[in-house]
Amino acid sequence: MIRLLALFFARQILANEVTDPTDENPVLVGPEAPEEETNPLTEEIFSSWALFIVLLLVVSALWSSYYLQQRRVKSIHETVLSIFYGMFVGLILRVTPGHYIQDAVKFNSGYFFNFLLPPIILNSGYELHQANFFRNIGSILTFAIPGTFISAIVLGVILFIWTKLGLDGIDVSLVDALSVGATLSATDPVTILSIFNSYKVDPKLYTIIFGESLLNDAICIVMFETCQKFHGQAVSVSSVLKGIGLFLMTFTVSLLIGVVVGVFIALVLKHSLIRRYPQIETCLVLLFAYESYFFSNGCHMSGIVSLLFCGITMKHYAYFNMSRRTQIATKYIFQLLAQLSENFIFIYLGLSLFTEVELVFRPMLIIVTTISICISRWCAVFPLSRLINWTTRAKHKGGPSAINYTQDEIPPNYQMMIFWAGLRGAVGVALAMGLQGEAKSSLLATVLVVVVLTVILFGGTTAGMLETLNIRVGVIDEQESDDEFDIEAPKPMQLNQIIPGTTPVYSIYSDAAGSRSRTGSQQSFYNNEDEDAADAPPDMNDDEMTSDLDDIPPMANQAQSSKINLQSMSFNNLLSMDDHAKWFTHFDEQVLKPVLLDNLTENNNSKDKIED
Repeated sequence: MIRLLALFFARQILANEVTDPTDENPVLVGPEAPEEETNPLTEEIFSSWALFIVLLLVVSALWSSYYLQQRRVKSIHETVLSIFYGMFVGLILRVTPGHYIQDAVKFNSGYFFNFLLPPIILNSGYELHQANFFRNIGSILTFAIPGTFISAIVLGVILFIWTKLGLDGIDVSLVDALSVGATLSATDPVTILSIFNSYKVDPKLYTIIFGESLLNDAICIVMFETCQKFHGQAVSVSSVLKGIGLFLMTFTVSLLIGVVVGVFIALVLKHSLIRRYPQIETCLVLLFAYESYFFSNGCHMSGIVSLLFCGITMKHYAYFNMSRRTQIATKYIFQLLAQLSENFIFIYLGLSLFTEVELVFRPMLIIVTTISICISRWCAVFPLSRLINWTTRAKHKGGPSAINYTQDEIPPNYQMMIFWAGLRGAVGVALAMGLQGEAKSSLLATVLVVVVLTVILFGGTTAGMLETLNIRVGVIDEQESDDEFDIEAPKPMQLNQIIPGTTPVYSIYSDAAGSRSRTGSQQSFYNNEDEDAADAPPDMNDDEMTSDLDDIPPMANQAQSSKINLQSMSFNNLLSMDDHAKWFTHFDEQVLKPVLLDNLTENNNSKDKIED
């Protein structure tokens, strides 16, 4: 009896201590206890520390980039250092007590797709060397579309067979294995391309690798999203055909959205006087481009594809309707955002190795996956390269250039370099965040480790591979620079730099952007100089307006468009990619540019008057 009374009073005392009615903030236990709430002030402090750490890492990476370039160290790139910086800080955060900062610096796929990836894609499309790109469009499309499919299927099948062996205790369906194959087929050769720029590698090799990576990311994203729609379903012939149809529809509609938005921007700039307000014009160009990305995502399409082709269309048409200040501002704003995004991404990759607490590392699965991506990359590069070389030889067989054509379109050393450039990037990690099923933690850890390994191993050995494969370096492209002006040492335009058939316009800056210059005269802008100066905003003086108008790049010239002799085209030429490019060039010069570019008619008339 005494024991029962003692137990009763003990319970009462404990209940009064836990839920004291006089206490303003009682502490509840059991199922009625609320979840732990963080003080907003404390949360703000930890968020500030997290941002400080990330920004400090970015500053360290950029300063390391400056130091390497100043010392002319070409074999090491800042992205590799960014990953090591992130790994070092992530390890420190992992062993220190507390989880607030660790949670704040985790890799977030929403931030990645909405804030970090769009600037890189937009800048890639906007700064694309269109002449080299379309000159090698056949090889680029071959590696980007069939090559990506081959890589994803081979990698997915190998992983599916390995998991079915049961050696790792993990069970993955065929759909999930193909999803992982799609995530690890997204190449991101930022490191290699930067080293290529330093060594002045052959522009043809650079363009093929760069063009493949551009389209490859978009295709992998669409493939992954298509595979996830069949998660939990049995694979059949009908589902495969349905998946292919969804992929083609998504890619085509997304492409059209990007092109339409780019054309819309060109028309808005042409039929308005917004060029007189460069600040507003620059903001609208940037926002319109981002609208294509979010509109496409909102329609369940691929925003990456839309943004890429929006950037290409903007550069081809809208760029020449912009004011000079907007042309320069958009170029360097896009480059700035892309540079920051790339460094943020690689730092987050390094941090994620230690800050992601839900990862399950399986060493055998990681080793098998690393070997599998090399096998899948080999299957995607070497057979398709032989196909391209065979097609090129067949196209020239019997033609006037058959005697002189003895070189392969893609020689063996280029094939090996393309294989070596297949390192994986953050797109695969962000896509892996969307995996479903019980094996998500193991697959996400595998993808993250493989991405970091490929960047360090393949990216860190690029300079040595260039020397081993005897790749041509020190090659100066026919349009060496794509800058409007040289910031450090402006070069005055010489008489021998004037393009034949155009009216000379002398400027303190030399426009070396040959790929941007359209074959036309700059004189058309002088016709509207008085009108523009009269209607200019009050804060712009005459000299400032005249300088802006003088420096505007040349517009397109309809009179100098290429002529196609249709009667001389054979069946082989009709199937060649070069003649398709000529068809588009003819249509572009005769139809699209007169509609989309500003002052085209006046441009031709003024040139004729000057020649008379």
